[in-house]
Amino acid sequence: MAPDFEIARERGSPPVIFNQSERLQGTQRNPDLQGGTAKMAQIIRVAGLDVSKDRLDVAVHGGERCTVAYDAAGLRELEAWLCRQHVTTVALEASGGYEREAAEYFEAQAFLVRVLNPLRVRRFAEARGRLAKNDRIDADTIAHYAETFSEVRPRRDAELDRLAEAIQARHAIQEMILACGQQLEHLRTAPLRREITRQQAGLARTLERITRGIAELVAEHADWATLAERLQTVPGVGPVLAHTLIALLPELGRIDRHKIASLVGVAPFDDDSGKHKGERHIAGGRRAVRRPLYMAALVAKRHNPVIAAFAKRLTGKAPKEIIVACMRKLLVILNAIARDGAHWRNLSPA
Repeated sequence: MAPDFEIARERGSPPVIFNQSERLQGTQRNPDLQGGTAKMAQIIRVAGLDVSKDRLDVAVHGGERCTVAYDAAGLRELEAWLCRQHVTTVALEASGGYEREAAEYFEAQAFLVRVLNPLRVRRFAEARGRLAKNDRIDADTIAHYAETFSEVRPRRDAELDRLAEAIQARHAIQEMILACGQQLEHLRTAPLRREITRQQAGLARTLERITRGIAELVAEHADWATLAERLQTVPGVGPVLAHTLIALLPELGRIDRHKIASLVGVAPFDDDSGKHKGERHIAGGRRAVRRPLYMAALVAKRHNPVIAAFAKRLTGKAPKEIIVACMRKLLVILNAIARDGAHWRNLSPA
């Protein structure tokens, strides 16, 4: 049976999906289609949006193009243009946050919105032999990519986006605190040291407030709080990793162990050709999830009996290879806990 929902965002961006009935409503909302046949109502046209700071370049692959200002009036003008073109799906690249206003606007207007990984779109253009790059060409490439590839992802809501934003802000503050510490290692001028020390202390207080806010936001949602509590029953897993998984890995517990490892970027990929047997390496994945997973695996390697026994069996391999394997093992355990709605059981390692 075909799934009753479709992807709206790709890796690297919070995924939002609409089910088929919502998409159909978006199609029927178009006055030009209401008098058409049932077959016309099922037609799905994709528009690619190339987002700049002050304008949007739009293209229907192999068809019409337009450019509008990136403001409230421009979005309304673009909505009317999309309706005239019978567009039901809007695709745009993740661009550091500039895409969010457009994505949220068209979601609210019942369009299916997909936010794409820009690296994948670029590789797709190169595979087609398209080396030229400008905003109008990019819009057409985005539309073509979205027509060609699709995948299913869990539904995401605004509250989960709030949590993800807080998680990412916390990491940014941590990086700033680290930068202050690195500066203090080399500064000798007393006034400068005092200034950087004050900044570091202020950032530390901000970090505490953000961390407290994250915990409060999770506690407000019974399902998040329950999942966080279950994940933290695993030795080595604390609130930072639990909250990060809830916010940035909504697929947890919904896909199998091979896919979850690949999605996070801890699955080793083959590098073979003919008689050549290359080393396996991890690649891609969600770096923001790997960071706390790495720290948790370091703790679990010492204090979690299952992970410790697993690491012991890998003695003789490179240290980095062992810790990545432990990260993968820990992630698979957490995926099973989220899938089964279970708590950690302190099993004797086999």
